[in-house]
Amino acid sequence: MARDIYKDRLDPSRMDAFLRDFGFYRYDEVLGAWKPYDEVIQNALRRTCERWGLGYRDMEGQQLYEAIATWGPHADVPEPLVQVGQSFPLVILSNASDDQIQSNVARLGASIHAVYTSQQAHAYKPRLQAFEYMIDNLGCTPSDLLHVSSSVRYDLMSAHFLGIQNKVFVNRGYDPPIPAYEYHEIANLGGLPKLLGL
Repeated sequence: MARDIYKDRLDPSRMDAFLRDFGFYRYDEVLGAWKPYDEVIQNALRRTCERWGLGYRDMEGQQLYEAIATWGPHADVPEPLVQVGQSFPLVILSNASDDQIQSNVARLGASIHAVYTSQQAHAYKPRLQAFEYMIDNLGCTPSDLLHVSSSVRYDLMSAHFLGIQNKVFVNRGYDPPIPAYEYHEIANLGGLPKLLGL
């Protein structure tokens, strides 16, 4: 979406670096006290534009935020998720807002046992408070969980710190692998059923 918005104002050769910085600012925006997700996106985009000397327009931040609810899962997600969901209860812990999450969940095609958002927890991942909210509401312990994520920064570090021993890193190239966090690594979600012996 950001590529679309800024294609006429940013040289294509610089777009990857702009998006990298936007990702860093989004991460920074979720580390403090909870605020609505549209503010997270808008603040991160504004800060990125300021760093890059591009004029920030409120409507662009809102446009990007509204687009999130229209995005579907990666192509490799629905089929294995349905398969895993037949044997294990699936739980989502998302940084999306309550008004966005249901449209994203519907696109997964799998039966989801529970959905928790940062809005409900009043904390964004990677903050431990978000994970603790999920664990408390599930009435389980960290040892009961298998945490699957494509983000070391947002998910797997926090899961490790909380004592979730069963972790899977779906390496989509978003974060560099950090094996010290003791996870199984797969290239896409298609590898999850086999990892679980299904």
